[in-house]
Amino acid sequence: MKNATLPARFQDTADARRRFGDQLDRLAPFLLRVDPAADAVVEAFASMPSGQGFRLLEAALARGIDHVANDAPAELRALFADVDHVPLWVDWDAVNRGGAAFLRTGVLGGVLLAMQSLILGYASPGGNKPLVFSGRLREQAGRRLGETSRFVYAVSQANGMRRSGDGFAITVKVRIMHAQVRRLVRASGRWQTALWGEPINQHDMIATALLFSVAVLDGLDKLGYHVPPDQREDLVHLWRYVAYVIGVEPELIPGSSAEARRLAEMIFATQGAPDDDSRMLVDALVTHSIRSARSDGERRRAEQVMAIFCCVARAVLGEALAEQLGVPRQSSLLAVPLLRAVAAASSRAHALPSLQDLALDLGGRYWQRAIAVGLGGRPADFAPPERFADGQT
Repeated sequence: MKNATLPARFQDTADARRRFGDQLDRLAPFLLRVDPAADAVVEAFASMPSGQGFRLLEAALARGIDHVANDAPAELRALFADVDHVPLWVDWDAVNRGGAAFLRTGVLGGVLLAMQSLILGYASPGGNKPLVFSGRLREQAGRRLGETSRFVYAVSQANGMRRSGDGFAITVKVRIMHAQVRRLVRASGRWQTALWGEPINQHDMIATALLFSVAVLDGLDKLGYHVPPDQREDLVHLWRYVAYVIGVEPELIPGSSAEARRLAEMIFATQGAPDDDSRMLVDALVTHSIRSARSDGERRRAEQVMAIFCCVARAVLGEALAEQLGVPRQSSLLAVPLLRAVAAASSRAHALPSLQDLALDLGGRYWQRAIAVGLGGRPADFAPPERFADGQT
């Protein structure tokens, strides 16, 4: 029986209860928990002149919190006392191996990021609401993909999650951006906690980390790309640490691929069916390159590429979920079988020690090009928004 104090989005069904038992009772409260340390930082920043808080954050990330200790509010110093601490369980070699395993997938990983990870995030009828509140869904679809790609690439680079790494800095900035979005959403007066839980809550934060780790591994499996067991654990380990830095409570962070998969299945089993916002976000994603084409030739190429991408989406999401999300049906019947053949051959080649460095280099070049296209020449600074697209501050 559903607990009346929990958000309506949490679907405590008989099937989910049979599969997961009282773990559901321990998972559900995380829908109402957020990140007090980061929330306190953005409240402190709000009392400063525009942009000053973010400049302090960037200086602390670049040179250390002690460099700005005299100017930094106590809330920012407390946050850095947290993120500067590296938990005992962090294995830097495993972190780097996990990032390399992902980068070697190259374009395949990029397609899955867009057509599986992002789409699965949009499918959550509660988790998608902060993004909907931010506005300009269709206009910003390509930009969102570019920024997400920049984040994923940065944390996956060698030593990217070290204290001086680009991935670490972006992760902390995203944490503060999430806190500011929570602040704006709450100030809007339109957020319905009884329906959706808290905005960008602990439950949804760990769900995102799972979408970039075990969900990607599942997608690679479905496309015929084999990731060895040890590298699967390494990728999960990478995102375990990313989740820690981004503010997920340690209790909620899985320590192995088996734990991660079970948690992902539990979240999916209790989140409910996609809603109209889910379908609007998916439509914005799958049509953005077509809408932004500057010539008939560009448009035709974009339509051809997106037809293949939609076939991939249906293959990894499953026909039932793809239908619920409105992923367009395409006639490119050979696209997925051909892709599976190429993916299987690539994974066999990438298993050869003599080709791993080359695959990593080619994968890195792919991500650099994809990010450049996605961002359109405007670097991603991951600054917290002062207002939403509709002017809400």
